[in-house]
Amino acid sequence: MEVSYREEGVAAAASSVAGRLVADGVPARLAGGDPTLWGEDAEAEAAVRLGWLTLPRSSRELLPELGKLAERARAEGLTNVVLAGMGGSSLAAEVICATADVPLTVLDTTDPGQVRRALTDQLDATIVVVASKSGSTVETDCHLRIYRQLFADAGIDPAGRIVVVTDPGSPLEQLAVEGGHQLVLAVPDVGGRYSALSAYGLVPGALAGADVTRLLDDAGEVLPLLSRDTGNPGLDLGAALGGAALAGRDKLLLEDQLSGITGLPDWIEQLVAESTGKQGRGILPVVGADPAQVGDELIVAIESDVGDVRVDGPLGAQFLVWEYATAVAGLLLEIDPFDQPNVAESKENTATLLALPDLPTGAPAFTDGPVEVYGAVTAKDLPGVFAELLHAIPDGGYLAIMAYLDRLAAFDAPMPEGADFEQMTDAWMMADPATLRALLAMRTERPVTFGWGPRLLHSTGQYHKGGPQNGVFLQITGVVTDDVAVPGRPYTLGRLQLAQALGDLGALETRGRPAVRLHLTDRAAGVARLLAAAQEA
Repeated sequence: MEVSYREEGVAAAASSVAGRLVADGVPARLAGGDPTLWGEDAEAEAAVRLGWLTLPRSSRELLPELGKLAERARAEGLTNVVLAGMGGSSLAAEVICATADVPLTVLDTTDPGQVRRALTDQLDATIVVVASKSGSTVETDCHLRIYRQLFADAGIDPAGRIVVVTDPGSPLEQLAVEGGHQLVLAVPDVGGRYSALSAYGLVPGALAGADVTRLLDDAGEVLPLLSRDTGNPGLDLGAALGGAALAGRDKLLLEDQLSGITGLPDWIEQLVAESTGKQGRGILPVVGADPAQVGDELIVAIESDVGDVRVDGPLGAQFLVWEYATAVAGLLLEIDPFDQPNVAESKENTATLLALPDLPTGAPAFTDGPVEVYGAVTAKDLPGVFAELLHAIPDGGYLAIMAYLDRLAAFDAPMPEGADFEQMTDAWMMADPATLRALLAMRTERPVTFGWGPRLLHSTGQYHKGGPQNGVFLQITGVVTDDVAVPGRPYTLGRLQLAQALGDLGALETRGRPAVRLHLTDRAAGVARLLAAAQEA
């Protein structure tokens, strides 16, 4: 595992910062689990959140159980693995399985269309991993309720088809015991976004067929380096991240040009944004963007020379080194990298909205074809709205696009007859809301991020509300034509999804940030109109 600096200014700043950290004994203290590193206010939280430092060793105790679980699933023909989990309970497993090229369906959404795709896919061969640290995550609770009912209606005993991963003492543990489900208890002294090498990453990975032993081996090889004053990749990366942020380079552009580690930037995005975005400070990860050559960017590349910093190493080592580096960056920024004080705000707003007879969507400012525009805008059409939002980005700021839609819907796009792969890719891109990020990024030097709701609430949502208040926000919601009921709850997935979007938008608006919601009255036509309008802006 190696971290190397490719830009002289970054190298000089990181070296200076690392020297101060070494003088304070940080490498050995962090590797030893010293909770006092982040100050008195953070000590209590840190004291119960440093178990990730020993996961390469402690998680080996899970391997025999995981081997038996995977063997049983294969023997019963359960080859369709579905993971219901949010944030740290799903992102690492998604990377593990994508990198190993083994199939895993991740449910980290409340979009009815995307959930229905999973529900109608190979139910006879499906095994579901329900993962939640708290045991009360609303999205995961919905998925569990829906799958239990679905299995029962099909004459399948849910007890043998649902595996529960949670912390000891959570409500989900009790439910698993009462329901007779396979239960895997995770170590409780690890925060969700630091849990890649715990049961949350390993259980779904093992069931799907990934080599989780190799993952722990690779992490174990780098572990002894993390107490060293030199040749310590976690210290080197953390000094670069934190040192750059202190110098005003607080936009972290993550470059991954076919490294072979699929999806790692998305996992890093959650780890860094949720860990550092608080008290008006933080590091904003930007995934998939081209450098704009502005002064507040730090480009970190995974196994390539295109950035200011290069990070080389296998996936297990990458997980551990990025976690260590994020903890170091938090120390330098003088924040607690283990809490998420603003995440609960949107959850509380959502609960309040769900208690109302009708969701307060308000009246649109205007309608542009299949797109309703909500918010304080002076523009009269979509190109004007986009131009207005881009103009509103302050120096040092960013535009965040937040899409509460089905992230797989683009694959339903009609294909030209006899289309080759390039033509198919073009058709998918022009049906994908995520393409909007690139189109708007071409029209500004400021960073443009893109996130899928509600999973972003467990990731960049903390940064949006707790980090520097210089964001401009564009939210996209869509009509629901085929909703999904949630057994035992007074709401459907569609109602929950819209309440989550409105709740988060309300949290942003209370901070006085520019925020616009675009509602697609026809999803496919609406996406097409958004992309066309972005090219006209």
